[in-house]
Amino acid sequence: MKITKKTVLADVMGNEKAEELLGKYNVPCLSCPYAQSEMNELELGQICETYGIDCEKLIEELNVELNK
Repeated sequence: MKITKKTVLADVMGNEKAEELLGKYNVPCLSCPYAQSEMNELELGQICETYGIDCEKLIEELNVELNK
């Protein structure tokens, strides 16, 4: 699976390594009740932009971990 800025949060949730990386980058959506209902719409790029997260670095790490 290739992760991009357009990848929705639902596509990476449920994967323990992905969730650990999202936590490492302090992605607040993991515990947000509103995000839970919008996971199929929230794109990683949007989340990163909103919360000032280094999207390129996060996506790079997700791709490395998920494609081992």
